[in-house]
Amino acid sequence: MSQSLLEQLHDEIIAARERVYAVREATPLERVDIGCGAEVWVKREDIPPIHAYKWRGAYNKMATLTREARGRGVVCASAGNHAQGVAIAAQQLDCQAKIFMPEPTPLMKRQAVALHGGSHVTVELIGDTYDEASDAAKAYAKANDAAFVHPYDDLATMGGQGTIAVEAIEAGVGDFDAAYLQIGGGGMAAAVGAWLKKAMPNIRIIGVEGEGQASMKAAIEHGGPVELEELDIFCDGTAVRRAGELTYELCKEVVDEFITVSNDEVCNAIRLFWEARRRIVEPAGAMGLAGMLQQRGQLKGKRVLGVMCGANMDFAQLAVIAAEAGIGGQMRKHIRFEIGEKPGTMLSLIDNALAGCNIVDFQYGKTNENTGAPVIGFDAPPEVIEQVHQHCTKAGIPYKDITDHEDVDFRIVNYDPKLFKHPLIIRYQFPERPGALHEFLQRIQGLANLCYFNYLYTGERIGRALVGLEFENEADRHAMLERLNSDPKLRHSYRELSPEVLGRML
Repeated sequence: MSQSLLEQLHDEIIAARERVYAVREATPLERVDIGCGAEVWVKREDIPPIHAYKWRGAYNKMATLTREARGRGVVCASAGNHAQGVAIAAQQLDCQAKIFMPEPTPLMKRQAVALHGGSHVTVELIGDTYDEASDAAKAYAKANDAAFVHPYDDLATMGGQGTIAVEAIEAGVGDFDAAYLQIGGGGMAAAVGAWLKKAMPNIRIIGVEGEGQASMKAAIEHGGPVELEELDIFCDGTAVRRAGELTYELCKEVVDEFITVSNDEVCNAIRLFWEARRRIVEPAGAMGLAGMLQQRGQLKGKRVLGVMCGANMDFAQLAVIAAEAGIGGQMRKHIRFEIGEKPGTMLSLIDNALAGCNIVDFQYGKTNENTGAPVIGFDAPPEVIEQVHQHCTKAGIPYKDITDHEDVDFRIVNYDPKLFKHPLIIRYQFPERPGALHEFLQRIQGLANLCYFNYLYTGERIGRALVGLEFENEADRHAMLERLNSDPKLRHSYRELSPEVLGRML
């Protein structure tokens, strides 16, 4: 790479400092404890009005255009944050912006664009993906002699984004040993990394990408930008199928190491930041923090920088994040066990194989007279998970890790109602505390056999399960109902299904 490209970027960052602060103040740098003995600082780019850093690059790029160029209008393509940055810049610079967004873009993000841009923006929904929207935007810009504002592969855009590093240095906390910077197209990582290295030559820059969207890592390995065949969009703010040409050259020079993080690791980082700051950032926003957590064993005694680069997320995504984050940073696993189909075997499995595990998911349906195959999801530290494996192996219990299998993700609970003997199907609720589910199984031991169980932890104080019990005869079934009604702890905790629902189930 010619040195001149890096020098140009440095010059763009210097020039951007005067422009961006004409409309916005610097964001704070705050310390976060990740429990590894490191001094971790995060740049709060989730705080600005658009709740993302993208306004910096969009405004700087548009401010470099001549008045005549802005008068012809500007065009961009975005699935969210960059669109809001262009919208707020159009309002500040009093020009018109046409913003192309994919049709599946959440309503919240479309409304945010309208809120920040008002009459200065027009939104066009086109295509199912960012790439389709981007192609349409570029074609429109060419046909109408309008300026295309690229979200990352432009030196002026990167110059604005580089002001993040300027502020981090001017915060006065001292030199950083390492910076974990998320990579989508690579603009922020290139600009922030370049300025940090200019000021702190010994700093180590780690580029962090999602496992299913590592376009920059692919470019480095290939020797140039290459298009990914498949793209995971869970971290939608960094979901870029092909790295930029300029950003590739710069990241190749500036980034010392490229790592990938899983969606589960990102969710855990979101959880940690929520616990530390009571703020929920979007998946892409937490990717740098996820990289730190992955390498926390290497960070003791070091001063480390990260960027919480956005907090724009559809509310419905919170449920997925909470489910994947685990409890207290533990790992979440789903295992299918093979046990004997007889009373007491389920309780024995939980008592012995899963001792020390926090059960968060329980999927079981009777499909065989002799054997059962319950799927149990649990949170536990790695050493406890290893103990589960060791116990099952020693006890001769067949098992298989099916974490992330489709039937688990979509909660496909197979069962054969023809095998249920004198069934009693109830909706059961219990206090969501360790041991409560175990106590229920103890209470029915010797009185009934489980033929169906469907439970998922929701984070509420009350846990709810759909439970199927079977009996040798109707007298035993009736005796169980009497026991449920007479036991103070059970009487108000269960409800039989309505005949209509029961009819569909059986």
